[in-house]
Amino acid sequence: MYSPTTRLLTVLELLQTYKRMSGRELARRLEVDGRTVRRYIVMLQDMGIPVEGERGPYGTYQLQRGYKMPPLLFTDAEAVALTLGLLAMRAFRFPVDVEAVEGALAKTERLMPETLLHQVRGLQEAITFNAPPPTVLLQNSYVAALSLAVEQRQRVHLRYRSWQGEDTERDFDPYGIVVNDGYWYASGYCHLRRDLRTFRLDRITALEPGEGSFERPEEFDVLEHVLKSIALMPGIEQVEILMKTSIERAQHVIAPMLGTYEETEEGVIFRRAASQLESLALLLISLDFPVTVIQTQELRELIRKMGTRALQMQR
Repeated sequence: MYSPTTRLLTVLELLQTYKRMSGRELARRLEVDGRTVRRYIVMLQDMGIPVEGERGPYGTYQLQRGYKMPPLLFTDAEAVALTLGLLAMRAFRFPVDVEAVEGALAKTERLMPETLLHQVRGLQEAITFNAPPPTVLLQNSYVAALSLAVEQRQRVHLRYRSWQGEDTERDFDPYGIVVNDGYWYASGYCHLRRDLRTFRLDRITALEPGEGSFERPEEFDVLEHVLKSIALMPGIEQVEILMKTSIERAQHVIAPMLGTYEETEEGVIFRRAASQLESLALLLISLDFPVTVIQTQELRELIRKMGTRALQMQR
């Protein structure tokens, strides 16, 4: 459980990191109510820290320009967690500058006492990440800009190139970002299509702040929407699989968000876009009830090759 002092310092760190934050967002991050957030703000102001607030249902808080927070002090556990996080970001090639990761590691080490420094350097020397290269390379600035827009509920204007090569410009209200199978996606409301849409970040060719703000629907599940969008991607050949089991069992082994289900006299037909077939083939092979691939031919051929390799391994 966080102590009031820890939460007070967290408020200060958040206001230092972000230009402005709403009371509701501060309350969510601190796991407290709005009244407690206001009490922390008053405490900071009484300490002489220039926190400014805007009244109203969408009021925000911000630090006056030029205010700098004093150096941070990390506990041993926090320093180890920070180091592991930075090492993982570097190994999995997250869309951040390598120089920034190296600089953060160096600065963290300079603050550490000798005993902890040996432990952290031991982590760097001992741990090897077997991380595959990213599927695509991203503009670092796009991830940061979209993340800020999500947090501040700020509309953006983007230029996007579809998988067919079509270029469009649109205003977009980003609700969240999802990393799935090596790709980065942003999901939210597209003003061009006047509906919810999911965009792959590597297909964004230009991005800038837009005009206006938005309110994200409280019940919106970003991960579910992205996975559903991938599974039902228009214009791509569909996989059809007949599973001779109940629909409850079928939805237990393949999550409903990954496609659509249809009950028939023969069993349950599952449909989804014909993408990422390797993982789907492995899943189908592992099922303990009868399965028939209706389409596509590519999936049938992939399963046949997997079966042939499996038989060859038994010789």
